[in-house]
Amino acid sequence: MDLLDNYKKAWENQPEEASKFSSLEIYKLAHSKSSSIVKWIFIIGILEFVILNSLYFFVDMDEAYAEYKKIGLESFIFYSQILAYVIIFYFLIMFYLNYKKISTSDSTRVLMKKIIKTRKTVRNYVIFNLGYMALIMFIVMIAEINLKFEDLNTKQILLIILLTLVITLVALGILWLFYQLLYGILLRKLKRNYKEIAKLGNIN
Repeated sequence: MDLLDNYKKAWENQPEEASKFSSLEIYKLAHSKSSSIVKWIFIIGILEFVILNSLYFFVDMDEAYAEYKKIGLESFIFYSQILAYVIIFYFLIMFYLNYKKISTSDSTRVLMKKIIKTRKTVRNYVIFNLGYMALIMFIVMIAEINLKFEDLNTKQILLIILLTLVITLVALGILWLFYQLLYGILLRKLKRNYKEIAKLGNIN
């Protein structure tokens, strides 16, 4: 049981004349915890971006781009990555703005709206990353099949499609679990804070 739960229990068991003061204290604590959680979402987003992009130092990108060029996707990969970076930077900016807005919110109703917005932003960020990964894998598959189409029979094409589906599902599953570990715990705590604040009602 954390500090917020202890405050809530004490508030429920205290005399009626002190309830207004205690509810304000619980709100302030929930506000502080929400702000801290959103700050960590922003920090984790930055660390994730830096660490994942650092992997390029350990991967032979010239070889990868040579393969993309071979199947006619060099330009597509290049411009899609630029677009992906723009979108990721947008989400990182939104994470920061959500933190700033929550940390300065002084209204229960406003704070609740900011919590909902933060959860939606993180959800959309995860959906984008999973969707982008799936899109790249399927486009690469189609390009590979198109390049070797005349040398492939129907069974081989179906096998390539099935293999790509399995690899994509496994990769997406691993990435989803990764995001659950990174953001899932924080979002569950944020949701719990939202419910606690909603129970307090409009106290300011």
